[in-house]
Amino acid sequence: MEIETTSHRQLIDITASLDQEIARTGVGTGICMVYSPHTTTAIIVNENEHGLVGDILKSIDAIVPQDGYAHDRIDNNARSHLQAVILGNSACMPVAEGGLALGTWQSVFFVELDGPRRRRLTVRILATNDE
Repeated sequence: MEIETTSHRQLIDITASLDQEIARTGVGTGICMVYSPHTTTAIIVNENEHGLVGDILKSIDAIVPQDGYAHDRIDNNARSHLQAVILGNSACMPVAEGGLALGTWQSVFFVELDGPRRRRLTVRILATNDE
């Protein structure tokens, strides 16, 4: 799966795209794993509410301040790397009835922390024996 980000930092809801990938495979019951091979991105599961999306970005900014990192001597993006470490680069979710089996308010987000860029995600959908 490819994503073209448009901002330096943004959350992109990829839930519908993952459901399309699941439908394409024909898997009814199983596991969906999404992984980002980029060190300045993350994958998270949370509610897709505009205020909360802003709160997530504000919170990771508070946890990882802007300046003072040795890595900034190289390409001035240490903060993005550190935020990605905190958030994580993958998520595994159950698949049921041919789609993601998420909670009522849950969505899957790709988190861009050093954009805008073209990004690539690895998605694996595995069927389980209870099909």
